[in-house]
Amino acid sequence: MSSQNTLHEKIQSRSATVGVIGLGYVGLPLASAMVRAGFSVQGFDTDESKIQSLTEGRNYIGHLGDAMVKEMNDEGRFSPTTDFRQLAECDVAIICVPTPLGEHNDPDLSFVESSVRSIASELHPGQLIVLESTTFPGTTREVMGGILAERKELVAGKDYFVAFSPERQDPGRGEGGDVKEISKLVGGTDDASGKLAYELYSCVLDSVTLVDSAEIAESAKLLENIFRSVNIALVNEMKVILDSMGIDVWKVIDAAATKPFGFMKFTPGPGLGGHCIPVDPFYLTWAARRFGHATRFIELAGEINTQMPEYVVRKTMLALNDVGKALKGARLLLLGLAYKPNVDDVRESPAVTLIERFAELGADVSYSDPHVPIPPRMREHDLSAYQSIDLTAESVASFDVVVIATDHAAFDWDLIAKESKVLVDTRNALGDRADSIRHYVRA
Repeated sequence: MSSQNTLHEKIQSRSATVGVIGLGYVGLPLASAMVRAGFSVQGFDTDESKIQSLTEGRNYIGHLGDAMVKEMNDEGRFSPTTDFRQLAECDVAIICVPTPLGEHNDPDLSFVESSVRSIASELHPGQLIVLESTTFPGTTREVMGGILAERKELVAGKDYFVAFSPERQDPGRGEGGDVKEISKLVGGTDDASGKLAYELYSCVLDSVTLVDSAEIAESAKLLENIFRSVNIALVNEMKVILDSMGIDVWKVIDAAATKPFGFMKFTPGPGLGGHCIPVDPFYLTWAARRFGHATRFIELAGEINTQMPEYVVRKTMLALNDVGKALKGARLLLLGLAYKPNVDDVRESPAVTLIERFAELGADVSYSDPHVPIPPRMREHDLSAYQSIDLTAESVASFDVVVIATDHAAFDWDLIAKESKVLVDTRNALGDRADSIRHYVRA
């Protein structure tokens, strides 16, 4: 029996062992979905503390909850480990590791390459390797394929199979981080690889689309996030322009959203956050330069979005000036550290930039975020001197200015509206309550 047929039968019978490399915001929910679909899952991560937490039934991703990990452990088909030699036992290896930007906004594929080399050392006939990490077109075929091809005794598309399936994890969506209802794209480096990956994900998810190649799937992921980046930049720019005209951008957006065609609602904010939208467009920008093309539209959107924290700082300084105070020496409370509501994800969060910038300008900065009691370790930022404070009438009233960076549902907005001396709202979180606040500014 061929390697393709053998793997096909294992997938259909759920007897295939699936290895998930990288147990973060993408990998852990995927591993959970695979377990619930009936597969045995080996979870791989280099962080020993994560493996210990999972073994003990604790979830280090707060908004996903311990119940997810308990369910995975109770099923008896989940084994987390730091021992990558156990990839030899896996019929499928799915890579869900970070793809950050380098110092000059160039792709950093070091985590992907390290993972692929671990797989290559244990590569065997009848194995499917899938990359989920966002990257530039050609990575799956050229970078992954090139490393795996070093095992010259094995032939891609015959002995082993390679595909790309872009992650579409949306932190905070649904309960328990369930990815089942999020449609999936799959593209292989050859027909057999694409079909096997399609079969695998079809066992787990409600909707899977097989496209003609890995490159199409890679490019589609970039287009999805560039689309969002450009449109968010557009409303951010509109916010700045309309503010100077004394026009409420939020009311303008709501008015435009009444059109039943040709318009999609995007909302402004203090900047972009999360791993995808601030990062992914630059993967295409870098790839385009290799072919002699400029990406002026994409880079302009990135420039507008990255300038938004400075706009918030400027609006905060003006708000304090209106009550006769300077930003330097002012007690400032930032509400929300996570990049989006109701999660604990601080990746690329503009709130982090705001804290650092306010502190640089001499403000006495504190923050409150019920989902992030202590800032996690970050590659480019150090907030180890901070921890979340509790919101009480006394604590809020003790600050000269409150800046809303993230509109968590857990915040007591009535208390915040009542006790804030000066309130700067980057998310329109107060809505109608704003009318009752004496010194209120939308930024």
